[in-house]
Parts: sequence; structure tokens; C-alpha cells
Amino acid sequence: MEPLRIGRRGTMVIPSALRRKYGFEEGTLIVAEPLPEGILLRPAVALPLEVYSKERKAEFLLTNAVTPEDYAWALAEVRKMGIDPNSVPHEKPVGWQGGRQVAGRDGPSFP
Repeated sequence: MEPLRIGRRGTMVIPSALRRKYGFEEGTLIVAEPLPEGILLRPAVALPLEVYSKERKAEFLLTNAVTPEDYAWALAEVRKMGIDPNSVPHEKPVGWQGGRQVAGRDGPSFP
């Protein structure tokens, strides 16, 4: 075991054999985890963050509507976003047709 020296700003150099063994390269993100025995250094998991456009949010709202009531609410929210719901690819829930609830062989009847 090779001792490490902490630098002025808290920096330390991990021996190259250990860096190679654990895949630590320049720029690797590491988590320093405090444990009763000391500090555990381990690779950090960094997941990419997806940023959704207004159109993608509108698609989520419309696609996830389950009931005609949900769908009516989603339509209003999408319009508030300044997006035409007809321009967003999605499927309408069972029981919804042309802006009104309908009964049919594919779905329940609604008052």
C-alpha cells in the first residue's frame, strides 16, 4: 500500500496502478463516501438529463389521458401551452369522439 499526500487545496494523486485497475481517467467523476473505517472513493454514476420540449410535454399529456375527462383536461392544458392538439401525435381515449364523449361497442357509456 502506497501512502498518499494531501495537497494544499485538498488534492491528492491516486497511484497509476490503482487508477488503471478501477478505470479512473482524467475527468472521471468520483464519489467520496464517508465510512466509519475511512473514506471510500468510487466512480459516480452520471445519467444524461433529458429536457422535454413543449411539444413532447403536450404529447405526454395527451397520450396519458385515460378517460374522456382526463383527455378534455389535457386538451385544455395543451392549448394553454400554445400548441394545437391536432398537431401532436397521440391516440384519443376510448369513449372520445370529436370533442364529446360517446358510447359504443368499444367503450363504456358516459352521461
